[in-house]
Amino acid sequence: MSDSASNPELVEPLSEVLTSELGRPADKEPIVAFSHVDIAFDGRPVLEDVSFHVDRGQTLCILGRSGVGKSVALRLLMGFLKPDAGSIRVEGQEITDLDEEGMRAIRKRVTMVFQNGALFDSLSVRENVAFPLRERGGLAEDQVEQLVTQLIGLVGAEDVVDALPSSLSTGRKRAVAIARALASQPEVVLYDEPTTMVDPIIARRLGDLIQRLKHQLGYTSIVVTHDMRFAERLADTLLFLDQGKASYFGPLKGFMASSDPHIEQFLTLDAYLLPST
Repeated sequence: MSDSASNPELVEPLSEVLTSELGRPADKEPIVAFSHVDIAFDGRPVLEDVSFHVDRGQTLCILGRSGVGKSVALRLLMGFLKPDAGSIRVEGQEITDLDEEGMRAIRKRVTMVFQNGALFDSLSVRENVAFPLRERGGLAEDQVEQLVTQLIGLVGAEDVVDALPSSLSTGRKRAVAIARALASQPEVVLYDEPTTMVDPIIARRLGDLIQRLKHQLGYTSIVVTHDMRFAERLADTLLFLDQGKASYFGPLKGFMASSDPHIEQFLTLDAYLLPST
């Protein structure tokens, strides 16, 4: 990501396009809500009685050790998995009983940035970002090109517009994946471990980008991470999963002050293992 990723002037034209398309209403109902959700794999509970919600324009960080169901929560929200029990609602709409066609409509509002970027290997960076716009239709080609240029500028990938994904670093792939996710004009963006396998400088830039998307474009984000420092910078609320259960849901301040031994141990290990960014 280049220094131009921090240039707010690149965001303004994009903001006008996206906010006019989305018309995000200022309602009081959470944009995403899990209520008493259970799911098990081969009889082994992965999430048990998990409840949380995310308000519009806010960032929720889901924390916990490996294997506690953090990424499973995202896959449930995308409809890639179905819960065994409980309710999952997007803008007040129950999604657990939707068929694939119904979930496609939900995925126009909720999109996910995968760890590996999930870019099309045979398409250039420019073509990857343009793909959702062309698939959606309704824009002239010059409008597509203009919006693609703005999105690529937003994530600081101007110098690799014609490169194939195989030639990009992990951090660059994730930045381009964010640009492509935004091209689909969603309302909620899900991030699955965005700082895994990237250096602290790239992690900071990704965090800055997620923050700008919230403050300047009003995006709602759910970020799965094991990195407490990353979560401290981004989170309006935190969900801490321990052995499949939500042992904490609330503001950062309350999490940091918790006397729960599992949370204390997590924070101690995080401070010991992770370098400063």
